[in-house]
Amino acid sequence: MSMTTAQDPRLDPRLEAFEARIARGEKIEPGDWMPDEYRRQLIRMISQHAHSEYVGMLPEGEWITRAPSLRRKMILMAKVQDEAGHGQYLYHAAETLGATREDMMDALLSGRAKYSSIFNYPSLTWADVGMIGWLVDGAAIKNQTMLAGCSYGPYSRAMVRICSEETFHHKQGKEMILTYAAGTPAQRRMAQDALNRWWWPSLMMLGPHDQDSPNTAVLSRWGIKLKSNDEVRQEFINEHVPELLEAGLSIPDPDLRFDEASGNWIHGPINWDEFWAVVKGNGPMNRARLEARRFAHEDGAWVREALAAYGARSQAQAAD
Repeated sequence: MSMTTAQDPRLDPRLEAFEARIARGEKIEPGDWMPDEYRRQLIRMISQHAHSEYVGMLPEGEWITRAPSLRRKMILMAKVQDEAGHGQYLYHAAETLGATREDMMDALLSGRAKYSSIFNYPSLTWADVGMIGWLVDGAAIKNQTMLAGCSYGPYSRAMVRICSEETFHHKQGKEMILTYAAGTPAQRRMAQDALNRWWWPSLMMLGPHDQDSPNTAVLSRWGIKLKSNDEVRQEFINEHVPELLEAGLSIPDPDLRFDEASGNWIHGPINWDEFWAVVKGNGPMNRARLEARRFAHEDGAWVREALAAYGARSQAQAAD
């Protein structure tokens, strides 16, 4: 008996047309037909990204009241506010695929959903604020610039807006660390200590090696990811290593070397056991981060209830 379309979804003519659109560089929009797996992968990826922005406010937000000057406080407040906005853009993008805000938030607060491993590390000194801006946002920009070209229109457009704001965050963090690296001995030690603690988590946040990433093949096939984890990580290293060394800082990787043949900086082995432990909820701050988000969600219940009541009243008045 010959294989039918019902038996083998790969023979569905809609799938062929869908993949042809992606090959032509067209954007897939919410009302367009798409494979169920494409939708599922996007919801997983976009909601995880949104959760990362939502949780990502915490490591720096706790330093707002301890900023060393009014100027630094204003900059940091603006940045944390931006991260909240990024989460909103991304939750809205996921909602265009049929996901609900309630389900996504429940998955996060119950611990079923993942977010970036980097936000489960503590911010111990003021220099961490700068290093997060330079390294963490620098790594995020590399990934998000790639995603700005992805095949799903709402996600792609959200990334364009987010990348423009992340570029400011990256420059602000770099300016802070360069200031401290050229400052007093105590400031230089603080900057170096922050680099020692954030370097490896920043490399890990870009995801496991390509051969260990189960979703890379399908994400690449459908134009969601245009570059692999290792490609993005290499771009990040090539840009940031020379700048950090020029600032007089030492990168905490004894195996780091420059390869003349490829023109790349080659890093040493990454501790993937640590990465997976953090992803599975056993990082230094996993429990504290989720507890903070749960408290904020519960504390803000009255706002959601008031908005729902106002919306219901407005609908009733419009009906009358």
